[in-house]
Amino acid sequence: MTATQDAPSVEIGQSRRRKEDQRLITGRTRWTDNLNLPGMLHLAMVRSPFAHATITSIDTSAAKEAPNVVAVLTGADFGDEMGVCINAWPISPDQKAPGHPPMPSDRVTFAGEIVAVVVARSAAEARDAAELVDVEYDDLPAALDLKEAAEDKVLAHPELGTNKSALWVFDSAEAGTGGNVEEAIAQAREDGIVIEREYRQQRLIPAFMEPRSVVVDPTGEQLTMWSATQIPHILRFALAATTGVPESKIRVIAPDVGGGFGGKLQTTPEEWIVWAVARRLAKPMKYTETRSESLLSAHHGRDQWQRLTLAATKDGTVTGLKVDLLADLGAYVSLVGGGVPVLGAFMFNAIYKIPAYHWQVQTVLTNKTWTDAYRGAGRPEATYAIERLMDELAAEVGVDPLEIREKNWITHEEFPFTTVAGLTYDSGNYEAATARAKELFGYDALRAEQAERRARGDKVQLGLGVSTFTEMCGLAPSRVLGSLDYGAGGWEAASVRMTPLGKVEVITGASAHGQGHETAFSQIVADRLGVPFEDVEVLHGDTQVAPRGLDTYGSRSLVVGGEALVRAADKVVEKARPLAAHLLEASVDDLEFAGGRFTVKGTDQGVGIGELATATFTGHNYPEDMELGLDADATFDPVNFNYPHGTHLCAMEVDTETGAVKMRSYVCCDDIGNIINPLIVEGQVHGGLVQGIAQALWEEAVYDESGTLVSGSFVDYLLPTAADTISFQVDHTVTPATSNTLGTKGVGEAGTIASTPAVINAIVDALRPMGVDDITMPATPERVWRAINDSKGGGDAPTEQAAMPHFENEGGAQ
Repeated sequence: MTATQDAPSVEIGQSRRRKEDQRLITGRTRWTDNLNLPGMLHLAMVRSPFAHATITSIDTSAAKEAPNVVAVLTGADFGDEMGVCINAWPISPDQKAPGHPPMPSDRVTFAGEIVAVVVARSAAEARDAAELVDVEYDDLPAALDLKEAAEDKVLAHPELGTNKSALWVFDSAEAGTGGNVEEAIAQAREDGIVIEREYRQQRLIPAFMEPRSVVVDPTGEQLTMWSATQIPHILRFALAATTGVPESKIRVIAPDVGGGFGGKLQTTPEEWIVWAVARRLAKPMKYTETRSESLLSAHHGRDQWQRLTLAATKDGTVTGLKVDLLADLGAYVSLVGGGVPVLGAFMFNAIYKIPAYHWQVQTVLTNKTWTDAYRGAGRPEATYAIERLMDELAAEVGVDPLEIREKNWITHEEFPFTTVAGLTYDSGNYEAATARAKELFGYDALRAEQAERRARGDKVQLGLGVSTFTEMCGLAPSRVLGSLDYGAGGWEAASVRMTPLGKVEVITGASAHGQGHETAFSQIVADRLGVPFEDVEVLHGDTQVAPRGLDTYGSRSLVVGGEALVRAADKVVEKARPLAAHLLEASVDDLEFAGGRFTVKGTDQGVGIGELATATFTGHNYPEDMELGLDADATFDPVNFNYPHGTHLCAMEVDTETGAVKMRSYVCCDDIGNIINPLIVEGQVHGGLVQGIAQALWEEAVYDESGTLVSGSFVDYLLPTAADTISFQVDHTVTPATSNTLGTKGVGEAGTIASTPAVINAIVDALRPMGVDDITMPATPERVWRAINDSKGGGDAPTEQAAMPHFENEGGAQ
């Protein structure tokens, strides 16, 4: 280790306000839609209203005559020169995937697919003219219901002959990581407990704050694309790979990006169309989607049926788990959409010592908007299933839900622990996180209150929900991703530059879209180099400034990108050491580095790293065998995933007469290793909690029988605001990760992964004495009432029901 690593931390652990916020909240942002280039034209997309139809004709004549319209183009005008949207994760060698043209010319396969593009002097004129494009369709049968699509009742892509895209299977007996699950289930049927359940993961929409926007300038030596994307480096690669333009001639910039949640982890038809039109007309082009377009055609998430079988002994010791999934891909196999369910394969076993495990997923094509990563990507689905099952097992055994978890979880003395899914969890302490959460929650007192309410027969019952989770994050290492046929690596690159005046420029391949990278990365580098926080500038999101990188998703920026920065900063120190020795007329071995200064042991002689940067700039006095310059590059590819964990506890009140629910309290204690910036972490956790709670209570993308998205606006797709939530109690325990120098673990997805089952478990817990053991998400008042009513034998629904649940604290989240 270097002396830098042993130095006391000054910045790490401080709740620094984000550097980015001054620019963002005062309107001095660099959103893509804010860009205006000389001579720039604007695009509007013409989209299909049909889920599945043949395009018989496209009449563009009226649109071409509209004011200030420059061109109207269709897929037939481009042929193959437009390129195709790619699938980077074929999960099986025989995966069936239709070609994905950005703008098809013969057939549409989901409502919202682009069939023509209008180019005009302004965005408003382009949109008006798009209304004049007359497209004739022959409607075709559409595959819409996931289960029916899996039976090939109607084919989404008849040329494939089936809707079944790929089957991916993991079996612990075959993999050598555990026993035979069928034998475990058979044994449990004889003398133990078998829990069989089917759960629905509804379709969700990422609903990021900033709609997607693309600008392309084809007029220079390079073609430059600005895009509201999470993945500028991957986008550049995909453009070069599919359009034939060399990477050296492509520059992709992700400026300020207003949220993504996985929804901008995509190479989109709109990007390819803007690119192709700009090249065709040799003019700068801009396209910014409307909110309705975003909800309709930006990729969706989740959408699974989960058939689950849990085997256990009579005392509740789990002996086997069998998982059978159907996953809706939508109309196309998108960038990593086919692989998203596979990420969950390694997490259904969660924090538990499960001896036998079988997992499989059948991915299915339908005539709906394509699905891909959404915050958590496979891990929320897995956590929901196993945490619901553990509550069911506890009820069957007749013990508290926390007791059944403690009976089966990995104890802190057993780490590192290799799971039945083949992963090695490096660190954790589930006991400590649970104890702290119980303390903050007042668990025993709430259980006592629950018993009193049940004894009184109150119409408003209290339920307590438990969710103990872990996740694999920091999407890497590259070799593991390669073994899963993932099309990219998991490494990250960074550079640290010392300017002549002693300031620091940090270049990272991670691309921020709201996480606070500029602040957290500045704190890390300031500590490693011993320079003021204010003297560090972080540059990112531009493939010309940061030519190497694999971008931001899967809670990887800190644990992979941050470690690359640590290594680059340490290289700077080591490059500066011989120059410091030369200027101090001392041996390299006699130098110590701390607080940004090299000093000679036992003396007060020293020189600052900023002074050394100036010395390398002037070049007046340096060792003959030294190469001038202190700049350094580093790449980090971890040897293992990263495993944050935590315990989430939720109290819900349920009105048994109306089905209305009310959140009473929510406590979480997460272990994310060492924390760089507690303020940023708290914000990440709060945001994640709200998104997970929203899946439990409000959000669902709904299609009608013709394939039209009927939840295509915020009138019908219910997103919570701060006023709809309560003040959460957030705390942390710390078991440092061993996979990176900083000891950090991912945090961006933790709240989303854990909160959904905590809420549903609480509602079911309130109603279990009435015979209710499941509520289909989202748990609207009507669905809760119907579950209660069905348990009683039926009856009429209440005449008035609230759209939103009520909350104890109307003041909103703190």
